[in-house]
Amino acid sequence: MNRAAISLVTGLEDAEKVTVAFLVAVGAVESGRDTLMFLTKEAVRLATDGYAIATACDGCPSLPDLLKRYDAAGGRFLVCPICFNARALDTGALVDNASLGGTVQLWEWIGDEPVTTFSY
Repeated sequence: MNRAAISLVTGLEDAEKVTVAFLVAVGAVESGRDTLMFLTKEAVRLATDGYAIATACDGCPSLPDLLKRYDAAGGRFLVCPICFNARALDTGALVDNASLGGTVQLWEWIGDEPVTTFSY
């Protein structure tokens, strides 16, 4: 099975970096790869309803459009619970394709098979 893991630590403070990470993730999942985005630090906010509403640059796709495409193609988010809770975010606000999970869950998902990884 072809799989891709994208690690993202940046939130809307660097919308262009977030856009690039989502473009890579959307490309992976839309090409048939089982794809997981591991969100840490400020990136955890991106997995909450109504937060990712930016367009990074002229000609860039909007983040809401990228999130819709990612979800529609079966992409998943693994959201660091330490980072999420440190920001006092509400678990009820997580988007449907997101779940809280840390490094143990990330390594369980990775398993023993090769995984293509990207880090932003």
